[in-house]
Amino acid sequence: MLTRLLVYLAYFLKTSARYQSTKHFFRRLLVIPQSQPKAYFDVFMLVMVIISVFLQIDKVSHQPPQWQLVFEDCIVALFIIEYLLRAWIHNDNHQIILDHYERSEYLSIPVKLHKVFKTIAAKKIEYALSPLALIDLLAILPSYRPLRFLRVFLIFRLFKLFRYINSIKLFTQILFNKRFELYTLGVFLGLLLFIGSIAIFLFENPDNGGDVHDLFDAFYLAVVTMSTVGYGDIAPQTAGGRLVVMGLIFTGLGVLSFFTSIIVSAFTDKVNDLKENRVYAELQRHEGIVIICGFGRVGMHVARQLADHQQPFVIIDKLERHIEDASRLGYLTIQGDASNNDVLSLAGINRNASAILCTTGDDVSNVYITLTSRQLNADIRIISRAYRHDNVRKLYQAGADHVIEPFEIAGMVAAEYVGQPVAFGAIAGIMHEEKEFVLDTVRAHPGSAIIGKKIAEIDFDHSKLMLIGVISTDPPHLKQNESYQMQDRHFYFNPKRTFEVQEGDLLVVLGKQIGIDYFRYQIEKSRFKIGKKR
Repeated sequence: MLTRLLVYLAYFLKTSARYQSTKHFFRRLLVIPQSQPKAYFDVFMLVMVIISVFLQIDKVSHQPPQWQLVFEDCIVALFIIEYLLRAWIHNDNHQIILDHYERSEYLSIPVKLHKVFKTIAAKKIEYALSPLALIDLLAILPSYRPLRFLRVFLIFRLFKLFRYINSIKLFTQILFNKRFELYTLGVFLGLLLFIGSIAIFLFENPDNGGDVHDLFDAFYLAVVTMSTVGYGDIAPQTAGGRLVVMGLIFTGLGVLSFFTSIIVSAFTDKVNDLKENRVYAELQRHEGIVIICGFGRVGMHVARQLADHQQPFVIIDKLERHIEDASRLGYLTIQGDASNNDVLSLAGINRNASAILCTTGDDVSNVYITLTSRQLNADIRIISRAYRHDNVRKLYQAGADHVIEPFEIAGMVAAEYVGQPVAFGAIAGIMHEEKEFVLDTVRAHPGSAIIGKKIAEIDFDHSKLMLIGVISTDPPHLKQNESYQMQDRHFYFNPKRTFEVQEGDLLVVLGKQIGIDYFRYQIEKSRFKIGKKR
């Protein structure tokens, strides 16, 4: 009966959206390094720890008022709640129960509850004995007022800062990663101190006219000498003792230099990780991130345009020189292969990315990036560059929403407007970011006067606009020449004068912003008049 109840409860917790979302929230708050709630919580707890330490210090020499005791109790209660929450999210007890139950069902053997409880207890003990958990527990003890000697554990409340300050955590991680080198250095240092202490005691004992009365004094002098501190309270008096001290000074300098080189090399190895962590933390703060894959000529121009429009984006590239160029411009960068699942996941493809731009100069790479992106996120918008025209279809089949052929577009523009210097100059001005002219789209809304009209019948000259093309999904337009496929629609570049505008078409026009706004106003005005007549 108890087994069935536990299994039912475990399945309930596993399928409960509220329980899972609550646990995920506390994981984001307490554990997940890059989450924004954790950053705010760490700062808050950092302030609470410092305040609690000062309150404890103040109690040593002053009788605290009642409000101070209540405030301290609230802080300690917060520490206890945090400790219990961390123990709760350390593992999933319901999953342990289900694993044992499903294994028993598969093997047709009874569930042994004592093994289930033993596994759950082992997981909780594993957390309780972890260094940071022990510090959390010992940080709570100084608040137990009846036992004043527990105030000695106040130092562990300061150690609690290790959990909330990333720089301290990074330093301890570096020391842990270099533990073999540090262990070797420690053994060598211990051997030197042992030899130096014995030698100093033999030369500097009172029988030889020295000031070293026991081995502890000898060890103290050896440590002070090797650390190059030299307090001067104990000084060598004999020639032999001075030679030993000189040797310890030189070896101490070598040991310190070796220790410094270990730490510097470890920090150097961590520089890239630090940069990536900064990028990931920055990406967490934005919504609608655009992922640019490739920082060549096209990617550089796209990034500049997005930066001008204050659109958040991140650049992924395999080449170190491209990453360095982008970093110098102040862009967020990730060095890696954009077709790799982990790289795209870290960039936020399943979290807060709104679009992916495949701008590498290699169509094969763009196809792989498109395939990977579509597999990871079926709804994300993918725009890809195509170097060769025969690869356009492959990119659409891979999952691209739009495929752009920059060279073909440039050729079409040059061929069409080479005999029209004014129009060609206006387009060139837009490409070079001159602000006089803009390129924009105007939609043919239902009920507007331009629907059903031929291009020749629409007065673009009155608004001083030039029609570049029409984007449409209407089947009759397929008979037109100079169409450019855009997956589920077509772009008709410089359409013929007999081209009829249909409902939902997008007119791509070139001109000054005031002219485009006036043209939109005329279309909306015609919709209102037609609707009023009906």
